[in-house]
Amino acid sequence: MVAPLDWGLGHATRCIPIIRSLVQAGYEVLLAGEGKQAILLSNEFPQLTLLPLRRYDVTYSRHAWQLPFKLAAQLPGILRAIRNEKKWLQEQVKKWDINMVISDNRYGLYHPSIPCIILTHQLTIITPFRILQRVVQQLHYRMLNHFNEIWVPDTEGFPSAAGILSHPQKMPRVPVRYIGWLSRFHPSQIPTNYHIVVLLSGPEPQRSILENKILQELNGVKEKILLIRGLPGEKALPKIEPPFTFRNHLSSKELQEVMQQAEWIICRSGYSTIMELLSLQKKAILIPTPGQTEQIYLAKRLSKLKWAYSIDQNEFKGSDVVSAASQFGLCLPQAAYSVEHPWLPLMKKLLSPDVVLPQ
Repeated sequence: MVAPLDWGLGHATRCIPIIRSLVQAGYEVLLAGEGKQAILLSNEFPQLTLLPLRRYDVTYSRHAWQLPFKLAAQLPGILRAIRNEKKWLQEQVKKWDINMVISDNRYGLYHPSIPCIILTHQLTIITPFRILQRVVQQLHYRMLNHFNEIWVPDTEGFPSAAGILSHPQKMPRVPVRYIGWLSRFHPSQIPTNYHIVVLLSGPEPQRSILENKILQELNGVKEKILLIRGLPGEKALPKIEPPFTFRNHLSSKELQEVMQQAEWIICRSGYSTIMELLSLQKKAILIPTPGQTEQIYLAKRLSKLKWAYSIDQNEFKGSDVVSAASQFGLCLPQAAYSVEHPWLPLMKKLLSPDVVLPQ
């Protein structure tokens, strides 16, 4: 069973190459999720059974300074969801005879009788308040250590996309496997058709706030702009004049095509999006979600490496930003993706009858 977190669509999209390889290798795969993640996975894999698993349903604040307090207020609900999904998994293992779980950042999906893997690029948690760093890190490792292995979608050495997020000073107790960058895309040569492709994603209300700012700031641009709203299942589209074209959601195949037709891509600095941008070797302008420390760190890191241009949301001023990005001198890295699907031998080893699972 493969089950991604519902914190934006990135957790689901980066599971796609793993699910594809499992299906191709002949495994019977169950998916689990709810809401937009379930719609996305069902569209990508209509032949697979999808089990309803309740969302964490996290929401963001309108202002960056409020986000830590907003998330803290939701912590009891998140912990309750983790307890509920642990109980849910015990029922599903019996019902479906599940013999392995791959959880993307869902901390309750571990079981004492079967190998359970957690997929995460975030071994280090960056908090807005230094005084909380040690406590949060200890809690994080306590939850990670329930699993049999941790799979990190990054390189063990250079070029590391996630930096200190995936390379902590002290490792968890359980084995950590670096499986390389994950992307559902394979680059090909397609002529440029759009000046800008905008990819929106992430929890509300920040998704909508960025959408409205993009519409306002890029309204004077004369070249073609495609805005993909990140709303699978949504039917209605904004009624706004050119240069904008809107799509609520695209399949992986369609999205790869339009991303490769883009001269520039504007998007959040979510890690899954970053891996896809690097896989396609696309020039990007990253706008981290205000107050989200992980995205702020990733945007600054990629800007320092000159892998992408980044700017704060409140400083985004349309065509001026594109002009500044064009003069930034981007230098994209050699892609660090594994063609061999390293997770398949890791899985086979864990599924061996000789393996004794720690309790």
